[in-house]
Amino acid sequence: MYNVMIVEDSKPILRNIKMLLDALTLPIRVVATATNGEDALAALQHEPINLLLTDIRMPKMDGLSLIEQAKMANPDLKVILISGYSDFEYTRKALNLQVFDYLLKPVEQEALEEVMIRVIDQLDQQKSKNQIELQEIVDPQCYAELQKGDDFSLFAQMMVILRKQPFTPGKEQWTQQTLREAMEDYFAPQPCRVLRSQTPNQFIVFVNKGALALYSSMHECLESLRRHLVMHNMDAIIGGQLLSSSDSENLPQLYHQITSILSAQQRLKQGLALDTGNPVSMARLESGCLDSVLESAFVKMIQAHQKDPFTLKLSELLDRWAEGHVHVREVERFIGLLVDTFAHLYEEQGSGMRLGLEHRAKQLLEETTYADFCRELKEWTGQCFDMLQSHVRKSKELLFEQIDEYIKLNKYSHLSINDIALKFHVSPSYVSRVIKSVTQATFVQYYTRLRIQEACRLMEQQPDMKFKELSDLLSFSDQHYFSKVFKEYTGYSPTEYKELMPSNGYHK
Repeated sequence: MYNVMIVEDSKPILRNIKMLLDALTLPIRVVATATNGEDALAALQHEPINLLLTDIRMPKMDGLSLIEQAKMANPDLKVILISGYSDFEYTRKALNLQVFDYLLKPVEQEALEEVMIRVIDQLDQQKSKNQIELQEIVDPQCYAELQKGDDFSLFAQMMVILRKQPFTPGKEQWTQQTLREAMEDYFAPQPCRVLRSQTPNQFIVFVNKGALALYSSMHECLESLRRHLVMHNMDAIIGGQLLSSSDSENLPQLYHQITSILSAQQRLKQGLALDTGNPVSMARLESGCLDSVLESAFVKMIQAHQKDPFTLKLSELLDRWAEGHVHVREVERFIGLLVDTFAHLYEEQGSGMRLGLEHRAKQLLEETTYADFCRELKEWTGQCFDMLQSHVRKSKELLFEQIDEYIKLNKYSHLSINDIALKFHVSPSYVSRVIKSVTQATFVQYYTRLRIQEACRLMEQQPDMKFKELSDLLSFSDQHYFSKVFKEYTGYSPTEYKELMPSNGYHK
């Protein structure tokens, strides 16, 4: 349904036009009437009007002045002029004010219906465009419910975006119904509409801009609104601005601009009101932010598995945040840094832990109080250190089993630590650490021992095999080097070992 206002100083003509409109089977309703331009302009400030039918000659303020001022407040308002034959010159001037069409007195049913059908077609097109734009920013379920209800115009309104402050009680208060009641109470008698946005804990509110008449500025209005919500146990950061004609043509872009400003300016400890159309006073405080040195220190402590020093330094940082006005974005960035660092260490060992870490980190920011957040953050990072340590032990044992099997299958080849690293998609240094942690030997020592053990086995099973053949088979560079290494690991030269075999069955 579209809201219509009739402005006509002749009450009989006004009643006749209203009667004709009511008789039409069209989606319109006459919600306001006035007999002069001044009363009409005042009514336009309080009632969302889609279509204005106005006479030209009226007391106090004529039709042309009314149209001009109404268009300034609402550029997309549709206007149909009612004029007499003698008012043709006025009618021509009104057409320059982008009047949709005009009707001659006395208004006839057929002419009125023809004009109304055409203007409603344009309103339908604008409504469809509005709905498409809203679909991009409104929660899908909320949008589906909106489709079922009456149309509401974005004309002559301001858009306000509210986002719940983190770590504040009263989560149950943040519902569309509760917020609507609080907003209607605050803005009454101005109409408003509350919609859930696609961003969690964030709502979009459209309010008739007549609400600003009680305040000296947009900021004063929004700050007063913020305090009103606090009284209803809802602490929020609020951003808002008037919708200009160009804004109403690109609503999603304006929404994302305001949302971006809220994200950049939201503090951890207290809500904020921002006139996003006049961001002169939005200088960003960096209190409580991490500098690059401290950031690097946290990363290095994680990489070195230094749980206790990390926990101590984290407690100091949380105390600083509690005293300052740290931005929520900085807290989110710090938690993201922890996720990235822990995830990288897990993934280096072949584990897909990132999604789990990101999910848990997101839950941290949904805690009711800052104290709860601090406690859960410390507990979570402690668990990450414990899991990392456990994962390191388990992954090293499993990887060693795979490396050991691979080396034994390739003990007749000349393997390097780089060959193994490429095979198992880890770094050479990590291969070295894994082997050292299990065998207490370096890779070279471990690999050489395996080949010498194989040489002993072959000498026992094939005593006629020449040492040169044995050296070549096990990929030693030459027989002399083979003999030297053999003695280092067994305490005997190959010849001495062979001579001892029949008498004592020596096995290395």
